Formats: sequence, structure tokens, C-alpha cells
Amino acid sequence: MALSIQSWVANEGGKHLVLIMWLGVNTWLFLRTFMTYCSGQQYFYLHKMLGLGLCVSRASASVLNLNCNLVLLPMCRSLLTYLRGTHVVNRKARRLLDKGKTFHVACGVAICVFSVVHVSAHLANLVNFSVRYSEEFPALNVARYRGEDPRIIILTTVPGVTGVLLVLVLFLMFTASSYCIRVCNYEIFWYTHNLFIVFYLILLVHVIGGALKFQTNVEAHPPGCFRANQTSSEHQGEGLERGEGLEKSCGEEAHFQPHQPQTWLWISGPLCLYCAERLYRYIRSSDPVTIVTVLRHPCDVIEVRMLKREFNARPGQYVVLNCPTVSSFENHPFTLTACPTEKSGVFGVHLRVVGDWTERFTELLLPGPGVASEILPMVQQRTYPKLYVDGPFGSPSEDVFNYEVSLCVAGGIGVTPFACVLHTLLDSWRTFRLRRLYFVWVCRELQSFYWFAELLCTLHHKLWQENRPDYLNLHLFISQTDRLQVSQMQSHITRA
Repeated sequence: MALSIQSWVANEGGKHLVLIMWLGVNTWLFLRTFMTYCSGQQYFYLHKMLGLGLCVSRASASVLNLNCNLVLLPMCRSLLTYLRGTHVVNRKARRLLDKGKTFHVACGVAICVFSVVHVSAHLANLVNFSVRYSEEFPALNVARYRGEDPRIIILTTVPGVTGVLLVLVLFLMFTASSYCIRVCNYEIFWYTHNLFIVFYLILLVHVIGGALKFQTNVEAHPPGCFRANQTSSEHQGEGLERGEGLEKSCGEEAHFQPHQPQTWLWISGPLCLYCAERLYRYIRSSDPVTIVTVLRHPCDVIEVRMLKREFNARPGQYVVLNCPTVSSFENHPFTLTACPTEKSGVFGVHLRVVGDWTERFTELLLPGPGVASEILPMVQQRTYPKLYVDGPFGSPSEDVFNYEVSLCVAGGIGVTPFACVLHTLLDSWRTFRLRRLYFVWVCRELQSFYWFAELLCTLHHKLWQENRPDYLNLHLFISQTDRLQVSQMQSHITRA
């Protein structure tokens, strides 16, 4: 029991600690802002007009500022890859970096949830602005007269119009991020998710409306003080409601002004960092690669071998491909199955033909089924479309070599990260800390093993020759045996 708890703490403790810290900061920020607007003297008259809606709207806005700040950081892939490759980041920290996507999703969900809270609170505020129109303090009013339709207020103010646009953009991004849409039509997810640029631009405009105002002369005009044009009985009634006496008198009229926008302070840093990273990635991927060979494998899988100047990668990393002939704006990630080495600068990927993008890309790379598709020499090779490669980027598969014993489990085309690992072991397995590798590969069809059959046989033969047959423990499984039995029966009938 103690060992299992210790293992859980070692493997999952850091992730849950970060989660608790994130939840704690969000909770603290919400409560702190809520109490500030609930009991702050400068918000006395505004709170008296709007009530609980003021506190909830501002508290949720603070949480939104925080998460709009954090949601961009896990998407700085080049920065995360650099941190993974440095010796400053230890093994536990690398595990946390590998959870960047999960943290991005958590921040996105928080943005959606608190946006609903924020919008609901402001709808209540709009009603109160209309119903509780202040004759004493006209500067506080957003409505132009008592009883104004809240829908008119929304459509005639900067915060209202931009708020509606933000809700629409966020709704599109959130719904298109669902698993079913990402699987069925990745293009919808890709295009709608890039609306985050529009979202941040509108957000910066949204906060400059100045709808909510605070009192600037609290000392000269104590909140709830006795005014010269106010009768003693009226003030006494107000004082009794607050439990105060009549000792306060107003030195001057209350003055109000809107807050200075603070959202840009929250998001400018991560936004500039992300934009700088995207600029760096654009410059790095601006030169097209040279496609060396293209191979067709069984089960609708193709292999693309490429060359690129000054391209360095580690086993387990992935790249992002962009083919303008197919789509100028779509970028698709693929794990490297072969990395550049000192002997050869060629790197490659295996991709399964699933979806519109991969189908169109395959048609451009390979001739039709009725045309011969043998590999031609470089001088006679057919013309390939322009292909741009962004990366490489880090992934958890890089840590295979950091342990003495590693277990790699893959299903179908998910074997690609470990294919690069096997290629690296074939070149020089003695230089790594790894002393034993358990490799489990599960496929639906027998033909899927042909993708890397030659690699597995060559590595197995090399380890036997070097007297280390126990270095690689290979386990291959087929999940659908019915087709295998049918194919065996057909082969027997053919022989007969």
C-alpha cells in the first residue's frame, strides 16, 4: 500500500499539485475581487444600484483575466520543446510540460464557465441600471433614462456590442473543440480555433467601455454622508439601514470615473510571447523541404522521406506539415519515424490516409492505383508539391532513453514514435542509459506489421550478433483474428 501511494505521488503528484494551486489561485482571486466590490467604500453607490450582480461580474472578470493569460502558455510549443531539452528541467518537470495540452483544456473550460457567470451577472446589472436609474448621481448611469430597454443598452454601448461578439466567438471555439467534431471534421476545429486572435482583439476593446465607475473623492464625500439638499429624516432612514449615525456630512458632491483597463496587463505578456513564437516558427518553416522518396504501405499508409537544411530532431519528437497545394492554412502534426543522423540528413514520417487532407495529399504524392509506383532515381523522380515542415516539437516519447528499462505500448499507426526510437537503437544502442526495452504492438490486421517489419528484423538480428538478444523484448498481437483465418483459408485454396 505504501509503495503504491509512493508511486502515485511520484507519477501523478506534481500534476495534481499544479491543479490544486491553479484552483486555489482562481478561488482566491474570485473571493478577493468579490469582497472588494462588496465592501469597498469607492463602490458604495454602484453596489447600492446593482447589488450582487456587480460583485459577481467583477469577480468572474478577474478569473477570466487570469485564465486568458494562462491558456496561451501551453501553446508555445517551441518554448516547451526547448525547456524539455535543457538539463535544467528534471524528469518530473518534463512530465508537467507534457501535460500542457490538458492544462490548456482546463483553462479553456474555466474561460467558458466563468464567461457564462460573467454574462449572467451583467444581464442582471443591465436590468438594475434600467430599473434603479439614479437621479442623484447621473454619472453612474449606463441607461439614458429610467426603464430603458436593456436590449437597447446592449446594442448601443461598446461593452454590450463587443460582449455579444465575444460570446459568439467563444461559442464557436468551444463547440468546434468537442471530440466528435475534431474527429469527424478537423478542418472546422482548426479554422474556428484560430479565431482566438479575433477574440483577444475584441477583448481589448471590450474593457475600454467604462460602464462601471468608482467614486474618486471618498474622503471629501464619505459614502452615505449627509448632503445639504437632503432632509434629516431621509438621511436618518438611510443611516439606520446601515447602522450608522448622522455624524458624517458631505464636503462636496460625489465624483465618479471609470477604471483604467487592466486586461491588457494580464494578456499582453503571453500574447506577445505567443506571437513571437509564431513568428519564429514561420521563419523557421519558410523554406520548403526536399521530398526524397514516397512509399505506399499496406492498410492505407504512406511514408514520406525528406531533406531540410539545418534540421535536427530527437527520437519521439513530431513535426507539423503544411502543403499549400492542399490547403494554405491547414497544418497537421505527424510523429517522426526517422530522424536525421550524422551519416544521413534524411528524416521521415508515416501517415495514415484518413480524411480529406491526407487523401488529397496522397493523390499529389503518388500516382493512381493503375500506375506503377516504383521508386525512381532522384534525377528521374516525379515532381512533388511544395511541402513545409515546422518543428520539431517535444513529446513524452523522448524519455524512452532516460530509463534503464522502458515499456513501449502502441496500437496501429500509434507505433510511429517508437519506430524512430528503434531506428536510433539500430544506429547506436550502446550510447544510451537504456538497457532493456519491452515493445508491445497491437494491430487489427497482419499487413500492418509490414510497415516496420524490415526495421524490427534488422534490429533483432543486430542484437543477436552483438550477444544482447534480451535487449529488445518484442510482442506483436492481432486484435481481429477472423480476417486472418479467412486469408489463411484462401491461401490454402489457392495452393490446392
